[in-house]
Amino acid sequence: MERLPYLCVVARILAIDYGLKRTGLAVTDPLQIIANALDTVPTAGVMAYLERYISEEEVERFVVGEPLYPDGNPAQIAGEVKRFVHRLNERFPNIPVSMQDERFTSEDAKAAIRQSGARKKDRRDKALVDRVAATIILQQYLEEHKYRFL
Repeated sequence: MERLPYLCVVARILAIDYGLKRTGLAVTDPLQIIANALDTVPTAGVMAYLERYISEEEVERFVVGEPLYPDGNPAQIAGEVKRFVHRLNERFPNIPVSMQDERFTSEDAKAAIRQSGARKKDRRDKALVDRVAATIILQQYLEEHKYRFL
């Protein structure tokens, strides 16, 4: 009987759906199998939030949503996201940053919330949409980079 390799991953991957007002966050479990919504924070306070989180949990990588138009060109907010990634690299130089195409994640998040049977009030909650969009970004990253090796 073939023996499977022992996996000993204990650091999380943290996804960031950057926005001008709010930033959605999602994180994997320590084994990097499941993507879960973490929080939505005001963008002005996202660095402080990340510092607190990283002081309590080990994070192996950041995955930042890359804003693109449907045709693949950078969206209007792309310059802001690039500056944010630069600040992430400066503040957390030992944690690599990957970019993940975020086209349609907000629409997918709204559809997922609607399909979950959420009340109308919850469906209008932009912070919830941001968290779910970050979770979708992270799930897509896992499917493209992690799960292909299983």
